[in-house]
Amino acid sequence: MDDRVFGKLVFTQEAIKNRVREIGRKISVDYHDKDLLMVGVLKGAYAFLADLSRAVALPIRVDFLVVTGGRIFADLAQNIAGQDVLIVEDIVDSGETFAFLKKELMARHPKSLRICTLLDKPHRRKANIDIDYIGFTVQDKFVVGYGLDYKNRYRNLPYIAVLDKVSEDEEA
Repeated sequence: MDDRVFGKLVFTQEAIKNRVREIGRKISVDYHDKDLLMVGVLKGAYAFLADLSRAVALPIRVDFLVVTGGRIFADLAQNIAGQDVLIVEDIVDSGETFAFLKKELMARHPKSLRICTLLDKPHRRKANIDIDYIGFTVQDKFVVGYGLDYKNRYRNLPYIAVLDKVSEDEEA
């Protein structure tokens, strides 16, 4: 990738790397005597989960699911009953997706269920949820990069930026 920056830079690659390490250390302390299952919510959390899992100094397990519009499209591969589960999200804005997901997963009787998000948009919150680990709080802007997308583009950017105006063919 060249040195061009798409959009207005919000968080640099270095800032993200440092914050992910800090969260990883906190999770390592909080789960030091537990059998942690980290669950990435795809597609957006893939980059964050990969880096975060390497920042956790524990022998963790990893699984994934896909949730869209209040529906689980691709479910977990393993039973979470009696497990300590950490949901890893790219961004929490309205909170409605996580509220739905929490209800669905709690019905499976995990030992514990917490959430970790790279980005939090608290001003857009509609559902009352508690987030256990937050990377950064962001303003109500449309951001891309580090897994976050616009029409499935820009996920590969190593930083997070507010997206510039999009061309009319991208809006269609």
